[in-house]
Amino acid sequence: MELSGVGVGFRKEIADDLFELPKDGRPDFVEFAPENWMEIGGHWRDILEKVAETYPITTHGLSLSIGSPGEIDTAFLDQLKQFFSEIPVVLYSEHLSYSKCNNAHLFDLMPIPFRKEAVDHIVDRINFVQDYLGRQLVLENVSYYTSVAPEMKEFDFINQIISKSECGLLLDVNNVYVNAFNHNYDAKEFVRNLHLDAVKYMHMAGHHQINEDTIIDTHGMPIIDQVFDLFDWVVPQVQPVPVLLERDFNLPPIEELMEEHGKLKAITEKHWKHESVKA
Repeated sequence: MELSGVGVGFRKEIADDLFELPKDGRPDFVEFAPENWMEIGGHWRDILEKVAETYPITTHGLSLSIGSPGEIDTAFLDQLKQFFSEIPVVLYSEHLSYSKCNNAHLFDLMPIPFRKEAVDHIVDRINFVQDYLGRQLVLENVSYYTSVAPEMKEFDFINQIISKSECGLLLDVNNVYVNAFNHNYDAKEFVRNLHLDAVKYMHMAGHHQINEDTIIDTHGMPIIDQVFDLFDWVVPQVQPVPVLLERDFNLPPIEELMEEHGKLKAITEKHWKHESVKA
């Protein structure tokens, strides 16, 4: 299935608004966390099926924890596989981080050390997951607030994982901006050093600057001009891919959300005229 254009995150708070938008004013697709919809019944199962009839769907997971030291949770993979057999999900993405340890959920995305043994560990886990699910996994560069005993650059870490596992890259432009600000490096130079031919998907979101030295990636604020500018620079560097506007909380009126969506759409169409990509 071909997937292109700009989508928005599907949240229960804006479900009715997204269904009521005119066809020519809708996002091109929607994304949600599969964990929030698997094995759901009743009213919200009806809503899920209506979503599937109305929009192409991508999913962005929270619980795979690809960097965890323990074994992959195959019971969770079974749930995912069943869900993907019921709902037409075009693309499954996750975070290049970990969120579980000793089978306990940490409720945050923890940084993985940029080290060779971590690369090898994660590649083995990616290959297992891709074989188990029978689909490519697309992993996101995450925001982080401290590095843990690194022995290589972040882009080298990401590139080695992509090359050895043949997974896809979800390029989160806001995360690049946040990390570049917090860790004092050049965002464009970071992007130039990535394997950009592996980019299958992109995210854009807002953040919160808590002081002159620190930004927190929140997904709860409008996208700032500097991140839009970085996105405008990044887009022509990569093949046409689906782009998602992330807004996880502090949701604005649908008109305001779609205005932000329109800005992203205008940038992509400026650089990617008459092109689409197979997800």
